[in-house]
Amino acid sequence: MDDRKGTPKAVILSAVLHLGIVAFLALAIVPCSFYESLFETLHLPAGWNPIACAKPLELPGQIIEATLIGPTGAPPPKAQKAKPVPDSTPPPPTVPPPTPQEQAPVVKTLPPPPEHPDTKDQEKVVADALQKAEDAKREQEEKQRQRQSELDAQAAKQKQEKQKLDELFAKMDAAASQRSKLENKAKQAKQQMEELKNAQDNGEANLPNADQRQTGTNGPDSLLAQYQAAIQNAVTQNWLRPDNMPSTPCVVHIVQLPGGDVMSAKVDSACPYDDAGKRSIENAVLRAQPLPYKGFESVFKRNIDFTFRPQ
Repeated sequence: MDDRKGTPKAVILSAVLHLGIVAFLALAIVPCSFYESLFETLHLPAGWNPIACAKPLELPGQIIEATLIGPTGAPPPKAQKAKPVPDSTPPPPTVPPPTPQEQAPVVKTLPPPPEHPDTKDQEKVVADALQKAEDAKREQEEKQRQRQSELDAQAAKQKQEKQKLDELFAKMDAAASQRSKLENKAKQAKQQMEELKNAQDNGEANLPNADQRQTGTNGPDSLLAQYQAAIQNAVTQNWLRPDNMPSTPCVVHIVQLPGGDVMSAKVDSACPYDDAGKRSIENAVLRAQPLPYKGFESVFKRNIDFTFRPQ
């Protein structure tokens, strides 16, 4: 029951409070001249007026009259602010002032390009660029010409060296051919001398020629046979047999010095071996030097025709 009686009373007091606040705000908005005119109309003392307007500043001295010329006029008087009414509400809590933020750096902007650039400067820039390109082109062409001249000089030098080598090989071939001819002539001369020797009358019966002189017992000379067997053994030990090598004998013409040092070894042209086989026998003779000599001085010959038999 007490709550129901207290509720209308609280509503009435709240309404009166709000009306009082609105009336206070309305009085604060009304200018001070309104209050002065109201007090003059009601013939009330001016001291009762809580809001008094500020009086204009009066300077001592003679009044100066002046006439304004033109549309210029005195500015309107500034509006006077009303005196603030003291507020009974407690002041708000103090808030610390915000810390000053760092000022952003000032970015300097470049000046805008001219609206009408100088055409002469542009032509000069273009001409300089064309000149540089032309200079670079000429420099590149000069480098290419120098490189080509160097290549031509190298090619000419290589051609001269090739010609020299060809001439050298030609001379070597000519010398080999001449040597072969001389060897053939020497062989023919030797054969002719043997034929002349055999044609002489030695008081013996006319018998067919043999490869070597036979003894009375119809057997080979023992020392000469041992000498040939020693050479055959030495050459065979230093011989590298190629593939598809036939087992037929081959005559090798050897020129040696006393002591067994070989000056040259040349396979006879009638040898049935191929080029690889002929070279293998010649190399074997050269590797086998010095050939057997000690104990065979009596049968030693400077030029011998050695019959090589593959084993």
